[in-house]
Amino acid sequence: MSQKKSRSRGGGGAAAAGDDHEDLARPPPLQAVLLADSFTLKFRPITLERPKVLLPLVHMPMIEYTLTWLESAGVDEAFVFCCAHSNQVKEYLEKSGWAGRAGAGSMAVTAVESHDAISAGDALRVIFERGMIHGDFVLISGDTISNMSLKDALREHLDRKKKDPLAVMTMIIKHSKPSVLTHQTRLGTDEIVMAIDPETKELLYYEDRADNSNLYVTIDKDILSNNPTLQLHNDMEDCYIDICSPEVLSLFTDNFDYQHLRRHFVKGLLVDDIMGYKIYTHELRSGYAARIDNFRSYDTVSKDIIQRWTYPMVPDVISNRNCSESRLHRQGIYKASDVTLSHSAQIGANSVVGSATSIGDHCRILNSVIGEGCTIGKNVVINGSYVWDNVVIEDGCQVSNSLVSDGVHLRAGAIVEPGCVLSFNVEVGKNALVPAHSKVSLLPQPSNEDSDEELEYADTNSGVTDSPPFSSMRSNGDQATVPSEEDESGTSETGTCGVVGYIWTSGDAGILEEWRQSIAPISKEKLEELQHAVSENDGSEDESNNPTLPDKDDSSDSAVEDDDLISKFEKEVEETFQRAMGGGVNRDNLILEINGLRLAYSLQHADCAGAVFYSVMKSALQAAQSTNDTLLKTTAEALGKWKDLLRNYTKTVDEEMEILLKFEEMCQETTKEFSPLFSKILPFLYDTEVISEDAILRWAEEKEHADESDKVFVKQSEAFIQWLKEAEEEDDEEE
Repeated sequence: MSQKKSRSRGGGGAAAAGDDHEDLARPPPLQAVLLADSFTLKFRPITLERPKVLLPLVHMPMIEYTLTWLESAGVDEAFVFCCAHSNQVKEYLEKSGWAGRAGAGSMAVTAVESHDAISAGDALRVIFERGMIHGDFVLISGDTISNMSLKDALREHLDRKKKDPLAVMTMIIKHSKPSVLTHQTRLGTDEIVMAIDPETKELLYYEDRADNSNLYVTIDKDILSNNPTLQLHNDMEDCYIDICSPEVLSLFTDNFDYQHLRRHFVKGLLVDDIMGYKIYTHELRSGYAARIDNFRSYDTVSKDIIQRWTYPMVPDVISNRNCSESRLHRQGIYKASDVTLSHSAQIGANSVVGSATSIGDHCRILNSVIGEGCTIGKNVVINGSYVWDNVVIEDGCQVSNSLVSDGVHLRAGAIVEPGCVLSFNVEVGKNALVPAHSKVSLLPQPSNEDSDEELEYADTNSGVTDSPPFSSMRSNGDQATVPSEEDESGTSETGTCGVVGYIWTSGDAGILEEWRQSIAPISKEKLEELQHAVSENDGSEDESNNPTLPDKDDSSDSAVEDDDLISKFEKEVEETFQRAMGGGVNRDNLILEINGLRLAYSLQHADCAGAVFYSVMKSALQAAQSTNDTLLKTTAEALGKWKDLLRNYTKTVDEEMEILLKFEEMCQETTKEFSPLFSKILPFLYDTEVISEDAILRWAEEKEHADESDKVFVKQSEAFIQWLKEAEEEDDEEE
């Protein structure tokens, strides 16, 4: 604006007046507040040395994704609030070119520094005091990845505010059904219960710490009496992207009790009947948005990026300016052009290998991200893991579902079990074993970590425990053990087991809950335990708590409800299946997850058969291009890959019939692309033993007296059905 005004002064008076009118008509620039401090402890010990927003996410710092999206969404000016490690954040903004940008189409980025803030509420109070925000603004944290269009949500917010000045905030939400077993979303976050007005989309109730031991929630009777209709959701995920009016900042300033954005501010406004401020929601129906809250969401979002759900925020489009660009190869493999790869090494699907990395003979890299400048020896297996930059992994090492930070050195034969986090420059000795879910750092664990999970102190040197000194690394041979002795603070010094560093402890309760937010998939034993708990709860419910059976006169309504129930069940199975495809659910545990859903919905085994088949076929459709030949190829690949899963639900002819009926329904209604290919896919189902000869012949027989419209696919498959009949007759004659 200042440049445009100076240019206007150089012209005549009429020109200057015309420019002033343009300035008055022009809407104010769209601003954003980006919180570059998470104010949590969930990524410790790593965040003691580097801020969370600068941690690499598929080779790029998290904040790079957030800033790139804000600029693409039309934000003109972004204020990056930094507290812990603020110098690192400011240095990154300078070196990456974000700071000091100017000109049309560029987003101006300004760092806002404060060392006194210990919460998001404190950060917003600082922003208010410095008078930086002049209109409605986007509020987001620097660990949020999105490619959504902001246009519709922003328009809704501005239109709503014109009609109702008390509408101060619009929250972006999206559909995401939590697991019935873990009560968590695929991001490792607890399920959220929301009450929303279906007409106005006003948020009426918000609970992110629901008691999952009870099958009900408690809502204030005033909410029910004042709102004749509302929708209660536990299938919505908070994207932590908000469009705010300037009043939001003044509300934080007036209420110093507001620390946490959701737990204090949102809940506070919802129960405040004096001021009357309102919060609304905008459901994201297309596009991607997710916040990296914990190590599980780090794993999930990484896989989403690799599988291109976040496009154009993908490795081959945005890349580190200082290194070679990644190129996308078949099966979702990204490699930089200067990678040194042995001919005998195997890079599996959905993997990324960074610039200047070398991989030795007979290595296997599966579902993993390897950083830049890494040296990987011979016969190394890395599965489902994240290896950052300049890591050395010697011959014969194994790393499973873990995170390995910059500068780590794994000596020959070392084993890193699932769920481990190795912080910067940790050394693991020859043949040493790092136990599952260990967090190892060169820094001792602080003793004064606040019990409030929202507080992350900027001073990382405060309260350091009186930990024992490092001992020289040595090997215990092939049977390396973990020391049982701990110091008073609970930090285990691990040099005696061949690891230079300290194992951080989470306390008894923390260790038991590590599986909830770990990179490692939930174990089969844990899922079986959770499923057993669900089964016990179902069996112990009193009959008085169960819904009564409908009267005969209500049979039509009951049928509609049953259809709706099955539709919801199929949707949840599809979401669970997609998580398994992305590595979020271990394939061995997928059956347990689906069985848990079946118990929750009180459905039959045959319902699972149809739902799983639908999910497999949808995955083939999504992977296919526009031609029938490509769709047939991807369908054959999908059915071949998941045939064992399908067989698990086709133990009887009735269950096999369910798949045939589901396939017919898909071809006629939801996925008509399969319609011309029915007769070609049917033999493949037979060859893979998903559907038997008896089921196909019975299906054809039952269609003989049906309407012509119901015989379309039987007629299309006449040649194959006739071949089955003749083969059956030949078998009878031989007998």
